[in-house]
Amino acid sequence: MHRLPFLFVILQAYKALSEEEFVDTTVRLAKNMIFDCVYPGLDLISQAEWFKITITGKDSMAIFSPEFGEDIRTDYISRVHFLNSSVTANDVSLFFHNASTADLGLYYCSLQLFPLGLWEKVINVVQTDGFEIRVPSNSHMVSEPGKNVTFVFQTHMASPLKHVTWERIRSHQIDHLASCNLNNGKSYGLKYQRKISISCSQGMKSSSIVIQNVTASDSGFYQCCLTTNTGENETFVMTLTVTDAKTDHQIFFLMAGGAASFLILVTSIIIISYCCRRKKVSKALWDTQTQPSKNYARNGVPDQTQDYKEEDIYVNCPVFSQRPNPR
Repeated sequence: MHRLPFLFVILQAYKALSEEEFVDTTVRLAKNMIFDCVYPGLDLISQAEWFKITITGKDSMAIFSPEFGEDIRTDYISRVHFLNSSVTANDVSLFFHNASTADLGLYYCSLQLFPLGLWEKVINVVQTDGFEIRVPSNSHMVSEPGKNVTFVFQTHMASPLKHVTWERIRSHQIDHLASCNLNNGKSYGLKYQRKISISCSQGMKSSSIVIQNVTASDSGFYQCCLTTNTGENETFVMTLTVTDAKTDHQIFFLMAGGAASFLILVTSIIIISYCCRRKKVSKALWDTQTQPSKNYARNGVPDQTQDYKEEDIYVNCPVFSQRPNPR
């Protein structure tokens, strides 16, 4: 009889995860991992807490309060810490040290908000070689920063759609952006800082999302997965490249400055070479003109100035009397 409550807890957890739970981020198991948890709204946050889901319930890992600060639970005190050195209530991202296969599973980032109530982000740690390895891109889109980007996928399947999921794929994790369950009209996601809107209606043959005010950090792979009532699946992958205008201008100025510097260098080398050459030619002409004067004077007469010192020259001149001649 004592096993019945235990089995009941397991069945309740499985039902919650399989039917209602939407996993916001899937993280690849690594020795060191980062669990992102940033609340996008402006509601007052009284407390934030991290849990790991176990067969018996939720195992508390770390807690933060704007009033009382942070506290790491004993079992995790040497394994986790809040990523930011100055923790704020809306950013309680967690850094996980020395992870192993025992750390596979689900993690909750739980926030107590006023007046909204409970807000949770669910992270699933799985064992895989990487997510981008198996992603072939079907189309490519380029956008400038600050624009709104719309992804549209038109299905070719004849059966009515049952489930639609939009994801962002990176090598270490998959961010589940939004999801529609068309049978019961439920939608999930939208737990990110930038607002993402998704089309979700009965009988639709296409799905689209709008990512507002994109930045360079939004570049990457985006995937749309569709499932029909008959179990058919279809996947479409798009690549987004957001050009950073500031970076482009910096690169342009760096290239222009480099070209100008190179031109100045080449010009300087040409001028120096030209001056050196003229100096050599002038010296050669000077040597050619001045070298004979060292040994010979004009008209082939040997120059005596090198062998003899300059001497005074005396001339005998008759002395004339200034008195008048007698007549």
